[in-house]
Amino acid sequence: MSRLGQIARGLGRFVPADFVRPLGRPAAVFFHGVERETLDARVQENHHELDAFRAIAETLKAEFDVLPLSMIDDALKAPERHKRTVFLMSDDGYANTCEIAADVLAGLSLPWTLFVSTHHIETGARNPIFLILLFVHYAPAGTYRVPHLTQPVVLASDREALAEPLVWKVRGLDMTRAQEAVDAMVSAFDPAILSSLLAKFSSERFLNWDQVRALAARGVEIGAHAHRHWPMHENQTGDMLREQAARPRELIAREVGPCRYFSYPFGNKGDVSREAWQAVRNAGYDCAFSTLSGCLDRAQNRFLLPRFAIGKRERNLAALIPMLRSGNPRLLRWQRELAG
Repeated sequence: MSRLGQIARGLGRFVPADFVRPLGRPAAVFFHGVERETLDARVQENHHELDAFRAIAETLKAEFDVLPLSMIDDALKAPERHKRTVFLMSDDGYANTCEIAADVLAGLSLPWTLFVSTHHIETGARNPIFLILLFVHYAPAGTYRVPHLTQPVVLASDREALAEPLVWKVRGLDMTRAQEAVDAMVSAFDPAILSSLLAKFSSERFLNWDQVRALAARGVEIGAHAHRHWPMHENQTGDMLREQAARPRELIAREVGPCRYFSYPFGNKGDVSREAWQAVRNAGYDCAFSTLSGCLDRAQNRFLLPRFAIGKRERNLAALIPMLRSGNPRLLRWQRELAG
């Protein structure tokens, strides 16, 4: 979470919702997966617990006008008329969005958009960040030489501090080298133990195409979250960025139906290059979403729109979402930097 997001959350706990509600503008908010129980938050970092998610959804229903993403153009053209408008989204395409989250949102009649990483839908391959975290916390103790990392990774008794720096190092690699690094970490496990861990953390399973189609049949908008779940930053080749943008749109159109919207994996500063958003634009999407906080506005680059990540437990969303406007100056500076 950015420093600005931390400050906004801190202030949002104390600011009365009625005080900031007139300042509201349309906003996009997102979550990932929803689980009934968290077994190990160190590796299941992408999932809300069911009761907390239900409370968040009920707040959105009571305090905002949650609209389908097909109305994004209306909100961008006249944001002052959409002070209570929220667009709700989910990223990645975890199986539990079909098994749990969809029922909660359907029960409240809340429209939402699911952005799927199509390589993971096609193959069932786990999110690479989850595999890195699994390696850090569950691989046997020892010293590991991981391809493309300058220093060996030493796993001893105290591993908590290793996780974030290792994730950031691998995130900075181009996709081919990153995959080789992750594959090496996975190879540290005995196959039987790895299979047991993957079964234990079933929250990390991805949807298959039948499940994606079932969600679409229930009215869920299906968008693209790149082909492989990896940053589209400056270290990626142009060909890789174009595949990341175009391939998921083609697959979703073939398997489900038209795909109009895109969200960037990770999607913050440093995760999206100028060539990346241009590749998304050229692939034919209507718009695309980052993970920089802010509210939606007519002056913004349609392919670098803001979104707010919903925390695991949000105590005052009714105040916090109207306060997202404070992030717009930072967002616009970033958009101008990427415009060149």
